[in-house]
Amino acid sequence: MMFEKLKAWKDEGYFAYYGAGWNDNQKPFEEGKVALWIGSSGSFGGLKKTATMPFSATFLPYWGSINGADKNTFIGGAALFAMAGKPEAENKCVADFFQFLTSPEIQKFYHQATGYVAITEAAYDLAKKEGYYEKEPVAEVGIKQLKLEGGEWSKGYRLGFYPQIRSIMEREYNRIFAGETTVKDAFDTIEKEGNELLARFAKTAG
Repeated sequence: MMFEKLKAWKDEGYFAYYGAGWNDNQKPFEEGKVALWIGSSGSFGGLKKTATMPFSATFLPYWGSINGADKNTFIGGAALFAMAGKPEAENKCVADFFQFLTSPEIQKFYHQATGYVAITEAAYDLAKKEGYYEKEPVAEVGIKQLKLEGGEWSKGYRLGFYPQIRSIMEREYNRIFAGETTVKDAFDTIEKEGNELLARFAKTAG
């Protein structure tokens, strides 16, 4: 339903899709060419420097007709991994580095510099104690949305070959907005090719 709406809005001139790249849709907002943009809270720090107009933020919109859509969102972002089988000295070095990265002061620094959501309550409390959110209320929007009541589908996802499946999705989204396919055909293609990749993943990960 959402993509049917987006396609109709694009045809009416209410919505534009500039591409799947990280900055493709953010740049028109920075330049004041579009009034609204849906993106990452991690862009807040950069937007403060690059936006050509005053801006604010609010929770992600949702369809009131969909039961359970008013729950929290799940956090995105990258991850760091420590591999097994390394010498003890290297393991200690990695552990010390992880401890440094997750310390309240460093988490608060990244949060305030970029908009990235800190991973600990201690870092959030530290920023709050400093009065940061009174000065920059936009920086707390993502945190408040994550702290909403959870739902059945708001715990994140586990999906083998996710980067490859995401590429299929992005390809089909481009085709929808270019008028090369219908929303139904695009989603049928995503499901078919996604399931093929999942079957391959099951064989390699099993």
